[in-house]
Amino acid sequence: MNFRKQRANPDPGFQIAPMIDVIFLLLCFFIASQLFSQWETEIDITLPTAETGQIPERLPGEVIINILEDGSKRVNSRALDDAGLESLLTRIVKLFPGQPVLIRADKRTDYEHIIGVLDMCRKQDIWNISFATIAAEEPAPSGS
Repeated sequence: MNFRKQRANPDPGFQIAPMIDVIFLLLCFFIASQLFSQWETEIDITLPTAETGQIPERLPGEVIINILEDGSKRVNSRALDDAGLESLLTRIVKLFPGQPVLIRADKRTDYEHIIGVLDMCRKQDIWNISFATIAAEEPAPSGS
């Protein structure tokens, strides 16, 4: 007679396949969230509409200058005054000549604030400038 207990489930040890699955899912999550964090869209900015407005392809290293309704400027979610923005643009030009700049201004922003940023870019010899807009909504077709 055999009085020893038989183990029903032997210890499987460390399972590598589920661990690889978890690591792969975490990698996908962090890559996706990193892409969205780079787009840097200020929630409280309402962009102006344009008939030819379209979402352009993002350029690598593109600097996004957000101009809020009150005229305050933000870069990388950091508020900058005129001197700080000019200093940042100076460093960018020294390190990366021809760096693209995207200006996102609220549609209710005074024109003088936008011209001030354009003037700063011109002083630093930044010529690759684009403006963010959204496409105008097409009117709903009237049904009969």
